[in-house]
Amino acid sequence: MLETAVWLVHVVAAAGIIGLVLIQHGKGADMGAAFGSGSAGGLFGASGATNFLSRSTAVLAAVFFSTSLLLTWYSGHSTVATSVMQQSESRAPAASVPAASAPVAPAAPDSKSSEIPK
Repeated sequence: MLETAVWLVHVVAAAGIIGLVLIQHGKGADMGAAFGSGSAGGLFGASGATNFLSRSTAVLAAVFFSTSLLLTWYSGHSTVATSVMQQSESRAPAASVPAASAPVAPAAPDSKSSEIPK
């Protein structure tokens, strides 16, 4: 249950990082070019949007990194059989061989089988 929640947070953080990186502008873009006007008095101020987006990206990157480490730890400490060999070992008990059984001698060849067909 907890591992599923970590997976969900991991995927949401990854999608959030992708979205925030796509929203951010390069160093050459200014606020006027971004919103189609020359005024810098937007929602976040002259450089507020850049700071908000870069800090949000950094927080989501830290969450993504943390969930990556946690999922790695979960996979290393898993008690569920993950390989085919582990599953077969846990399902089928080892076959026991009777200790008193003698080896079986091969059957003697009969006269018909020793003839070479012509």
